[in-house]
Amino acid sequence: MSERQDMEMNLTDHLSELRKRIIWTLIAFVGFFILGFVYVKDIYAFFVTDLPFDLHVTSPGEIIWIYFTMAGIIAIVGSLPVLCLQIWLFIKPALTPKETKVSLSYIPAIFLLFIGGLAFGYFIFVKMILPFLLSLNDGMFTEIFTVERYFNFLFQVTIPFAVLFELPVITMFLTSLGVVNPVFLVKVRKYAYFILVIIGTMISPPDFVLQLVVAIPLIILYEISIILSRIVYRKKLQRQREFMETEEDA
Repeated sequence: MSERQDMEMNLTDHLSELRKRIIWTLIAFVGFFILGFVYVKDIYAFFVTDLPFDLHVTSPGEIIWIYFTMAGIIAIVGSLPVLCLQIWLFIKPALTPKETKVSLSYIPAIFLLFIGGLAFGYFIFVKMILPFLLSLNDGMFTEIFTVERYFNFLFQVTIPFAVLFELPVITMFLTSLGVVNPVFLVKVRKYAYFILVIIGTMISPPDFVLQLVVAIPLIILYEISIILSRIVYRKKLQRQREFMETEEDA
């Protein structure tokens, strides 16, 4: 068999494996979507329980929209660990036993950080951002809140937090690949702070205290990322030294 035929077979095997992983992820997504659709009333009730106002719909389409949106959020959150597991299973053959064990621990970390980011963003929105915005009215206007606009605004605040909370895991992964290192992260720290403050300003109202409350956790996450990067980097250097010593002994 020629080298070209071997490459074609390997490519076919990889594509077949990738398709299988995508199918399993889609099955999980559809399953969680159906689950969210079934319990959409309970999920909706959780989000509106403590609201100091009623939500309204202006068209039948908004009712359908809230069903699909609630179910979609549950499907994304529920299928996230499945997606990570399928990616891990796809790249597992190319990993060493130690890399396999370490990379597997990333999966629950990714899920928990995503949930933590959503919870933190929701807390900031409900306890700080929303009360601040409502206080600006001060009886000047008649408040009418629609379902679609309220939840769009809610997701614009919470989802960026869920993504940004993945920063420590992403940093560890990039450090293990050699893309970044702790020296580089420390060097660009002031620029990273500036970017994080801008992000905090974009997802919070124009109030200095609220912007500070949003920006500080993001900066803390960056500092945690530097610490984790140092740990991964030291272990990587140690493995390289051990490998070189083994090569010299041989």
